[in-house]
Amino acid sequence: MLVVPTATAAPPTQGGGQDYIVVADDWLSKLADKFLGDIFAYPAITYWTNQKHAEDESYAKITDSNLIEVGWKIYIPSPEEAQAYFSGQVAKVGATGGETVKIGALAPLSAPGSVTGGQAMKAAFEIAVEEINAAGGVLGKPVELVLVDTEGLPERGTAAMERLINQEKVVGVVGEYHSAVGLTAKEVAHANGIPTIFAETWNDNITAVQYPEVFRIAPVSSEVAAVDAKFIQSLGVQNVVIMTENTGYGIPAAEATTERLADLGISATTFSADIGTQDFSGIIERIKAANPELILVLLTGETSYNFEQQAAEAGIGPQDVPMICNQVADDSESFWKNVPDGNLCFYRRIGLPRALYTPETTAFVEKYTAKTGKASAESYAMEAYDSLKLMAQAINEAGSTDPQAIISALEHISYNGALGNITFPYGTHNPIPEGMDAKWWHQF
Repeated sequence: MLVVPTATAAPPTQGGGQDYIVVADDWLSKLADKFLGDIFAYPAITYWTNQKHAEDESYAKITDSNLIEVGWKIYIPSPEEAQAYFSGQVAKVGATGGETVKIGALAPLSAPGSVTGGQAMKAAFEIAVEEINAAGGVLGKPVELVLVDTEGLPERGTAAMERLINQEKVVGVVGEYHSAVGLTAKEVAHANGIPTIFAETWNDNITAVQYPEVFRIAPVSSEVAAVDAKFIQSLGVQNVVIMTENTGYGIPAAEATTERLADLGISATTFSADIGTQDFSGIIERIKAANPELILVLLTGETSYNFEQQAAEAGIGPQDVPMICNQVADDSESFWKNVPDGNLCFYRRIGLPRALYTPETTAFVEKYTAKTGKASAESYAMEAYDSLKLMAQAINEAGSTDPQAIISALEHISYNGALGNITFPYGTHNPIPEGMDAKWWHQF
């Protein structure tokens, strides 16, 4: 069984912290304030407790930082351990020090998030920063990009946004890959009035809540479900298995796809697993018993690689049963390294087809492939690049770093980038017409 590692680097050395038993009225932010002097340091408690759990199951495994139970044994890191954790979560790109304009960015750079997607976004951000600063920056000042690793976890989305806004004092935020992170991050953006452009978060509710601060240039999940259903119908199958993840992306995406398939007379059975799952053997046996004619994989990142390869080893891989693999299959080198038996899988390629590349698309792809050694640029790389260039253009057009001025500029913007011409037809300046779905608010 081939398993993709769940960490990209060795964790910081442990030592100096203390064990703690959860009592009534405890919550992690309260404990972070008590022991570390910072309510926003609670992700470090989650991280270090889970590191301890991996070595000793007497420690709790925290899957949601908002939910801890009385009697759990957790680990409170020392201030040094907490700092070591956070220093590995933040990278600064472009100009640092002096007079700069700070823009925040989110991406999953470590497990259980999609590291493949996060690294692609990071490379795209770096290209965008170089271009922006080479062209004079924004408002005559160089851009400093503060990139925070979200790990693909909802609670990290909250903590990352709070850090970017309250500590780093960014004027806007761009990026992110996982919908689960976007769903929590948008709440912080809204509460603080900070303009945010999400790059690869598909969940309909990212924009359907109609927050003035929130924009999106990624596809909408329900629309992708419709395309998936039509493609599956074209194959003439009647019995589909959906393998999804227990996240803010996976569950609603599976539900939307099931509904669309039902409209076409096709039955679907959904199986789910947590993001970061390594061993799918039990689920695979249940899938085999369902005797599917097609398997649709809605797992993201390296978790999808684990399932796809293990399914192949069990005799229900893409060479045995038609399988629509996750879009990270577009990263050819990473896919074949981790799914060597993945021949004949289908996958979605989102974004402009090569025949419709604009000069801006071609220029970005040339820089991206030269930088990464890849054969092409993934959609999420293009989205990351465009999200940052969009924010920079909006700040320049606003003539100010005032959040409301930037939001107004974004609502009226016409930007030409890797994805083509980007505008946001519906928003405060042009409300969504009666009868139109709310998801089209601030949606490219």
